[in-house]
Amino acid sequence: MLECVLVMDFGGQYCHLIARRIRELGVYSEIISPTAKLGDYGDKYEIKGFILSGGPQSVYEKDSQKLTDGFMKHIKDKNIPVLGICYGHQAIAFYEGGEVGSIGMKEYGITDMVVDKPVSILKGLSRKEKVWMSHSDTVTGMPSGYEILAHTRNSPVVAFRHRGKQVYGVQFHPEVAHTVKGVRVFRNFLFDVCECKGNWEMADFIKESIEKINASIGEKKAIIALSGGVDSSTAAVLAHKAIGKKLTSVFIDTGLMRKNEPESIKKTFTQDFHFNFRFVDARDRFFKALEGVVDPEEKRKVIGETFIRVFEEVAEGVGADYLIQGTIYPDRIESGTDDAATIKSHHNVGGLPEVLGLEIIEPLKDLYKDEVRVVARKLGLPEEIAERHPFPGPGLAIRIIGEVTPESVAIVKEADAIVKEEIKKAGLDESLWQFFAVLLSIKSVGVQGDVRTYQNSVALRIVESVDGMTANFAEIPYSVLEKISTRITNKIPEVNRVVYDLTHKPPGTIEWE
Repeated sequence: MLECVLVMDFGGQYCHLIARRIRELGVYSEIISPTAKLGDYGDKYEIKGFILSGGPQSVYEKDSQKLTDGFMKHIKDKNIPVLGICYGHQAIAFYEGGEVGSIGMKEYGITDMVVDKPVSILKGLSRKEKVWMSHSDTVTGMPSGYEILAHTRNSPVVAFRHRGKQVYGVQFHPEVAHTVKGVRVFRNFLFDVCECKGNWEMADFIKESIEKINASIGEKKAIIALSGGVDSSTAAVLAHKAIGKKLTSVFIDTGLMRKNEPESIKKTFTQDFHFNFRFVDARDRFFKALEGVVDPEEKRKVIGETFIRVFEEVAEGVGADYLIQGTIYPDRIESGTDDAATIKSHHNVGGLPEVLGLEIIEPLKDLYKDEVRVVARKLGLPEEIAERHPFPGPGLAIRIIGEVTPESVAIVKEADAIVKEEIKKAGLDESLWQFFAVLLSIKSVGVQGDVRTYQNSVALRIVESVDGMTANFAEIPYSVLEKISTRITNKIPEVNRVVYDLTHKPPGTIEWE
């Protein structure tokens, strides 16, 4: 029986990042609701442990999700290890009779943790460690039978354990890359405490996904929006392996793609692959729908609505009942899931119209971008697709601050191409997560060709990241930035100013809209 560590989702932004860290260490993981029937999972897996995620609520709120007597009895009777993270840490302490309260301020970002006892889940950690915090409540009083393992300047209990049972809690987020030894904490829990073997591989995910797609669709037909990016391409190959010619792959030219992409995608999937491929020119339709729209959320919803309506028309022609989408986890978590707050709607998630004529299948919905790349390589996709940098579903529309017009798209498309060319020339493209241009809604005075101008401004957004959930602006050499700026202002007469975005995620997002 497959060993599994279950992650209980209390609505935290990083819940699926926890599951991902577990899978990276070779242990299968699934996300469950706090109200899930544990017996259903015990029949399928050898449950080696539970991890309780963070969440946006306070344990003192009337409607907050709390640990149930049934869950605590289940884990104590079977002696199944449990690790609470942030809200999960507080939920354990609260249930066990400890005290949880506000510290009067939010402890947010990188914090120095003092390790009082480097044992069990903190084994191998130094006296002081850098950890990532994101909380306002904290454990202020220990429940009976527990001991403190670590603290910070503001929080007296940052890690604890039960003296007799395998119950642990940490206030910090070991799943976030900014916690320097977060992976070590997970290793300690998975292999020392839970005694996992760590023999699960991504190949298992591929096999399970193909089987699920085949079982869901059966003898019916499906279509997929094939953009040529790694997400949709990987989802398309998985679906094609599952149902073959019953899948129709459709590329919709929205007019919002990067320079020369529609032509390249059409060539790749008509000449190099053997999919049923359809190319739909819908540029005029999208520009018409976006007339007068300036709000970023409205843009996403308009694009989502138009996109799906075009798809429904194509689907009706081929008799499709299912829509395969390359939605990945960061898309879903930023669009809001369960108790997680909405950051922005993605056109293939929160921007979907309420009435949809197709049933959606999202085989990659629990994966992060780097995990999708692993799947893509295992499926034999070429490097130019498997390693393609992220590109938002709404395309260049959300890289234009203000109204989207053919003219504004032409400007940002050319600027984006220049950024890409210069970053590649400098040999920086493989080390960066994303690099692109944003057309701002402001104009400024300039001098071009000895003539006073009042033209557009472009912002450069270049970031480093591991998974897209957090990101740092990249420290690009000034010589490279100068080349980009000079080329943009020389080649694009509508632009006379280029600025560089020095904002991390958080507090910003990678995209501007």
